[in-house]
Amino acid sequence: MVLVTITNFCSAQQDAQYTQYMYNTMSVNPAYAGNKGGLNIVALYRNQWQGLEGAPTTQTLALDTRLGSLRRLGVGVSLINEKIGPTSETYFNIDVSYRISVSEEGELSFGLKGVAHLLNVDFEKLNLFDIDDTSFNASINNKFSPNVGIGIYYNTSKFYVGFSIPNLLETDHFNGNQSLGEERINYYLISGYVFDINEDVKFKPALLTKLVLGTPLQIDISTNFMFYEKLTLGLAYRWSAAVSAILGYRISNSLTLGFAYDRETTELGNIQFNSGSYEAMLRYELPKINVRQLTPRFF
Repeated sequence: MVLVTITNFCSAQQDAQYTQYMYNTMSVNPAYAGNKGGLNIVALYRNQWQGLEGAPTTQTLALDTRLGSLRRLGVGVSLINEKIGPTSETYFNIDVSYRISVSEEGELSFGLKGVAHLLNVDFEKLNLFDIDDTSFNASINNKFSPNVGIGIYYNTSKFYVGFSIPNLLETDHFNGNQSLGEERINYYLISGYVFDINEDVKFKPALLTKLVLGTPLQIDISTNFMFYEKLTLGLAYRWSAAVSAILGYRISNSLTLGFAYDRETTELGNIQFNSGSYEAMLRYELPKINVRQLTPRFF
């Protein structure tokens, strides 16, 4: 049973959080759809704050590719399911991007996201202070709310930067006259650069910042090394929140497996039953037609 001391429990966490967002960039920025050229499929599972009752769990399945004879149009679809305590949320997203060449190597992409959101809240899982409170008599089942998002993304073979707002509409959730929470606008800025240390080692520092008005600024700083175009090892720091270890392995030219572990640096990390957060990722890439990929993309 989950103990709730305030009624707006749904606003505790906004967009789903990923440590391995670099393998699932489309979830952050719709302009990334089709950026890798060929078909790209990602499955990701996150178990946050393992051991705490009612802690978030997230499952994601996403695919994207390029379309059209000019290969300027990218499309993607994704399904995200997240559970937090008595709430279960499902997101079905459609992303469309259009890219133009702005230099010999650089491309600029513009993206649009359409979102269908379903909310479920099971009030039977709550421990209520007032058991006679009629606001929680009827659970919420598949409450639908739409949303839209935008993004812009620039990249070369070694550098990328993007800004996005995946949810332009703020949605208030009510059960009768009882406010359950608000989904606020999330602003994202991402960037990274790949350095060739030598023929066998690449180094990529990366940055993700997320701003939600009324909450502290979230800053994720990561450093990743790729060895022999196969093994990726990395460390990340989420400002005033967590430290993370990241492991990725390219099993074949098409298949990549990844893991991540987060340890909270806040008081939450000192709770006896919190053994950290875990992520597992599997990515399948179908290379671009008639194009030989000499080295794997590092973003």
